Order: sequence, then structure tokens, then C-alpha cells
Amino acid sequence: MILLRHGESEFNQHFSATRRDPGIRDPALTGRGHAQAKAAAAALAGVSKEGAPIGRIVVSPYRRALETAAPLAASLGVPVAVHTLVRERFAFTCDIGSPKSALERNWPEHDFSHLPEIWWPAETESHAEVIARAARFRAEVAGEDAEEWLVVSHWGFILALTGRSVPNGEWLRYDPAEPPPAEIIWKP
Repeated sequence: MILLRHGESEFNQHFSATRRDPGIRDPALTGRGHAQAKAAAAALAGVSKEGAPIGRIVVSPYRRALETAAPLAASLGVPVAVHTLVRERFAFTCDIGSPKSALERNWPEHDFSHLPEIWWPAETESHAEVIARAARFRAEVAGEDAEEWLVVSHWGFILALTGRSVPNGEWLRYDPAEPPPAEIIWKP
């Protein structure tokens, strides 16, 4: 499985400069974020030719992840599955998502029918809750042929799953059979 952190979002751009929540709900990618998504699509097209081909894209319902997945889906020509387990830890304004009806309007090529209208949590998630969600994902993919999956996700979820902090637009290989990380350092 390949885990890809979404490209730079408007939130990431402002938060990196100020270390304060800029109050942007479900932010879009910046120009740099779109360039990172296109670069990832080019790099991962090459990866899929070398090893197991990418046969499925699993993406978080946040706009920044959907925008990152778009050039990948176009380049690889594979189906996209929207999955809330791989979403970001709910902690900032950017983690207030777009309602299901807005996602369906803006992304008609994807199936959102399994989502409730408001699919993100109402309260901040603890680190333990994100780690538990990562464990549920790990259990869900156990027994699946996930080697050919590309998961477009977020910093907090990838950290909870692997123990590694991944920069925007970068990716890593991950084996869901690996034991969970012994220690996680929650510093972006």
C-alpha cells in the first residue's frame, strides 16, 4: 500500500507561517499543492509500472485530499473510493468538512452515498481516538490485497497509522500487517 499525504492546502500555508488556525473550513489546495499532486501522479505512475500496479485509490472526503487524488485518478485510470476512516484528526477549523450534498455536487464522479450529510466529528478527536481509527482501518484492510492501494490521506492519520510524519505531497510504502507504532510524537 502507498500512503500519500495531500498537497499543501490553504490551511497548511497559513498555519506553517503563523502557527495559528486561520479559520478556513475544508480548504482547497494552493498552487503549490496542485503542483505537488501532479508531481505525485507522475511519480506514482512510474512506481506502478515497476511493481504492483495501483489498482485502487482510497481517499479522505476532505477537499484537499479529493483535489490531490484527481490527477492521480486521471493518470492511473483507477477507481476512487471515498472513506472517512482515512480522514484527518478533527482538531482545527480546516477539519470541518463539506456536507455530503456539496461533495456530490462538486465531485459527481465519486460515490458519497455511504456518507451521512455531516460526516466529520462534532468535537476534537483525542490522539487515542485517531490511533483507534487507524487500528480500525488496519483491521479493515487485513486480508485484502491492499498492495495495489493508494491511500490519499492526512498528516495525523498517517502518523497514527505508521508513526511517521509525512510532508505535504509526499508518500511512503506501508504494509498494513506491520505492528502499530510503539510511540507516536504528535508534532507537525
